[in-house]
Amino acid sequence: MLKFYQVSLRVVGMLASAGLLLAAVACQQQGTTPVNTLAALPPAAVAAPADNPTTAAKVELGRALFWDPVLSGGKGVACATCHHPALGYADGLALTIGANGQGLGPARRFRSPNAIPYGQRNSQPVLNTAFNGLMTTGAVAPELAPMFWDMRKQSLETQAQQPLLTLEEMRGHAYSELATPDSVVARLRRILAYARLFQAAFAGAQPITLPTLGQVPASFQRSLVATDSPVDQYQRGNPAALSTQQVQGINAFIQSGCGNCHSGPTLSDYQLHVLGVADNPKNATSDAGANGTYAFRTASLRNVALTAPYMHSGTLATLNDVLDFYDNNRNTANPRVSTRQRDPQFPRHVENKQAIVAFLHSLTASSFAQTAPADVPSGLPVGGNIR
Repeated sequence: MLKFYQVSLRVVGMLASAGLLLAAVACQQQGTTPVNTLAALPPAAVAAPADNPTTAAKVELGRALFWDPVLSGGKGVACATCHHPALGYADGLALTIGANGQGLGPARRFRSPNAIPYGQRNSQPVLNTAFNGLMTTGAVAPELAPMFWDMRKQSLETQAQQPLLTLEEMRGHAYSELATPDSVVARLRRILAYARLFQAAFAGAQPITLPTLGQVPASFQRSLVATDSPVDQYQRGNPAALSTQQVQGINAFIQSGCGNCHSGPTLSDYQLHVLGVADNPKNATSDAGANGTYAFRTASLRNVALTAPYMHSGTLATLNDVLDFYDNNRNTANPRVSTRQRDPQFPRHVENKQAIVAFLHSLTASSFAQTAPADVPSGLPVGGNIR
């Protein structure tokens, strides 16, 4: 594992240097100086924790579980319900509709009658989450990778278990949060196909356990990477990969200060920042973020053009809306957050928004898996109640 990280650091360092050079060239053409760097995603395999090495059997099993609604209390919600490849592995909604929902993407609605609230926050895409924590200075250990808008959990293994426990996501009213782990494990153990798949992936007399139930989806998510966007191609030495406007957009992005937080290979510094984003009125209470500070983690901008609406509350519908939000240094959009509380790295002015939007579209990759399995071991509808 140590050897892998040493190689990763060298690769990322070289790519970061290339990103800096290209940004510098773009800025020199404009007569300006870059204030931060971008970098291509590393083409090498991503790291896994020592206690959960990635194997083909785990990835195959993880794919089945990702699409199988058997993990949800009411057997109607799969991971893919809110993280669908047709929507950039997000859900196309401002706030998630999990348990007791019907339909896919913007067409998804609650069934009637309904006693389930909306998810508290906008669904973050799982594509490229294998790179969470990756900076130009190197990668964090995978067991320390930050997860969720408030960074309350670390590692894909830990993250994968949380939707099972959450009322509005997958648990519903089928059982209590305390009873969820045993209930889900018992349900899987009764399905012969899963018993065989888990036995192929894990040694031991009883391979279906709560820990393995986190390890398998994590292994699958580490296979969901896409590193062939036009920006990646450009930063690896293909000047034809970006248009003139998109190169201008890189320059405007950096000069406007967007790169202060959206930097590095994933365009995130993986830090918490107070921005004053508006609450979503569908939430019963104000979302105060990490530790009640109204701080939220910088979102990755990879494939961002595929995952509208934006921000933790999903209140900004388009990329232009996001840039307009940042191009307002006078007032916050949340009455509970004053301008004085807002992060000092908040941009003073956003330049050439049209070019920045063009650049953001160049962060879209095409190489990720976009097909659903024909069926799942439980025999339930693939992807849950999405039709």
